[in-house]
Amino acid sequence: MHIVIMGCGRVGSTLAHILEDSGHSVAIIDRDPQAFRRLRAGFRGRRVTGIGFDRDVLTEAGIESAAAYVAVSSGDNSNIISARVARETFGVDNVVARIYDPRRAEVYQRLGIPTVATVRWTADQIMRRILPEGAEPLWRDPTGTVILAEVTAHSDWIGTRVVDLESRVRTRVAFINRMGEALTITDDSVVQEGDVLHVIAAENDMDRVNKVLAAAPEEEE
Repeated sequence: MHIVIMGCGRVGSTLAHILEDSGHSVAIIDRDPQAFRRLRAGFRGRRVTGIGFDRDVLTEAGIESAAAYVAVSSGDNSNIISARVARETFGVDNVVARIYDPRRAEVYQRLGIPTVATVRWTADQIMRRILPEGAEPLWRDPTGTVILAEVTAHSDWIGTRVVDLESRVRTRVAFINRMGEALTITDDSVVQEGDVLHVIAAENDMDRVNKVLAAAPEEEE
């Protein structure tokens, strides 16, 4: 499929190369023609000089046949405006905008523009590496209300069916990491020694989930 990218910085150029290597056609837009020097010599996609929310520029980049639009320039406003033009003017359903301000990201997400809040994401990644497991979520939805987090269960949970654990803990297990391999949950899945559970929960409920799983399961009445 054809994909249009606005911003030929490190992220945009990397995306362009990955997408082209995956067999997609790519057009990349940047107002600075020197930015295209980040593209490898063999890049076959279109290089379009201009502003990413200019309709003529987008048309030159092939927006009318694009299956997706990605805005990853250095400006929050430019990214959001261009993403809205791609969606509302040219009817591209699959759009993503990079936003540095996480507060703005939440607002635009509610308006239906999928965003990547780079500051929040980077901070989370760093925290996960310097603090113990479970200290920071692996993923947080843009509103900040739902998270995916790693949880190590008490040894007494070993042998418990995951569906029973979910019922007793009142949470959802998205998948299990077992000896470095990610396993999806089935009706027959059972907690084994060394398993790391990846739990989806409301952020304000995560302390309770951690506390329950860190202790031996209570006897059922």
